[in-house]
Amino acid sequence: MTTPSDDDAAVPPGWRKRTLPGFAGLIGPLWVRKEDDGWAYGLLTTADHLNPAGVVHGGLLTALLDHGVSAIAWEALGRRACVTVQLDTHFLAAAREGQFLEVRGRVVRATSSLVFMQGDLSTDGQVIATAMAVLKQIGPAAG
Repeated sequence: MTTPSDDDAAVPPGWRKRTLPGFAGLIGPLWVRKEDDGWAYGLLTTADHLNPAGVVHGGLLTALLDHGVSAIAWEALGRRACVTVQLDTHFLAAAREGQFLEVRGRVVRATSSLVFMQGDLSTDGQVIATAMAVLKQIGPAAG
């Protein structure tokens, strides 16, 4: 078991750190929390996430939304892998260093090959970005 760092103290209670390989590991660590109506995904922003203007880079916000809605779709579809076909992101406010970002999403509709998702990214109870996504289901459900 790892000892929480000082940075981890800024993460709200109830979240578990999730270390992932690949790109998600580069932007993280990511955090996960099981909620009554599904899963939520989080990230504690650092100076590494900022753009030259001093706010969290829009690409990071988009990547976090993409990861979150994809993981929510994966879980909702019986752990069937999905790839993003389209992701429309709308930025509503800036995020700053030290804020904990939270992604929640839901399946709008699922067909035999596509899943349509909606997601919100918030911090401190304020939605700062929204997304609509279309994902293609690939492969069988995980066993």
